[in-house]
Amino acid sequence: MAAGLGSRFGGLKQLAAVGPAGESLLEYSLYDALEAGFSEPVVVIRPSMAETFSEVLLSRLPSHARPSVVFQEDPSPAHARQKPWGTGHALLCAEKTLESPFAVINADDFYGRQALLIIRTFLESAEPAGTDYCMAGYRLDRVLSPHGIVSRGICRVGTDGTLIAIREHKALERQGDRIVSLDPGGKTSELDDGEVISMNLWGFSPSIFSLARPIFQRFLLENRDSESAEFYLPHLVQTLVSEGRARVHVLPVEDRPLGLTFRQDLEDTRARIQALTAEGRYPSPLWNAGSAPAVGRNDDPK
Repeated sequence: MAAGLGSRFGGLKQLAAVGPAGESLLEYSLYDALEAGFSEPVVVIRPSMAETFSEVLLSRLPSHARPSVVFQEDPSPAHARQKPWGTGHALLCAEKTLESPFAVINADDFYGRQALLIIRTFLESAEPAGTDYCMAGYRLDRVLSPHGIVSRGICRVGTDGTLIAIREHKALERQGDRIVSLDPGGKTSELDDGEVISMNLWGFSPSIFSLARPIFQRFLLENRDSESAEFYLPHLVQTLVSEGRARVHVLPVEDRPLGLTFRQDLEDTRARIQALTAEGRYPSPLWNAGSAPAVGRNDDPK
């Protein structure tokens, strides 16, 4: 998913150069996904991004790593708005390209290969018509930015490892040795470092689309005149879980993800990518001839 405006970052963070040869985080995620055995990547962007996306990204990717491009367009042309309708709507825009179990990621986050391998392993046994899904669960103390307030989905997980509830906290930050959540009224609540967090790394089967469509249509009817309302993936998942129509397995991940919420996050992200490259985890340039990973089988998760 790469259609976000990046208002806090101040530009197209989906294409921001973080690698030694100018690679974006999305390229590292593509590389890791191919290494994990995924195939046929699909990228959801805004139509206005098409030319830049093609020039900056598609032109340097090898053929087997080049994604299909899907546009996230306003579903209400009579009331078109600049702001996309959120990650849940982005998922629905990709429906026609996804016929087997697949993973969903943000283009401006770096999840680590371990997380993609864990999701991939789960999806290997997923039924296309089944409603057992999965998500990567990170620790709260590993997903904050030192440069400002972030939004994260905090999860309540049952003893069987499945999701009970997910709540989007719009304003999380570290204050000294505490992690606090600020509500719109300015009230703060302290959170435990080990809270389970969703970073929008999901594993779904195609059954998600028939479940999501009517929920999005209701949301659109209620918010069609809004310039800011967004249909978030966590909202969709919460609705399905609370109504008992899907089960989501929370798969613990130990890696520390990276994200580009603020312009200042670039320095930390570049340093991390540089270190991983120096350790031999990634070639440089990333798409060196002969260094790209093999593509998964045709029936592999996407």
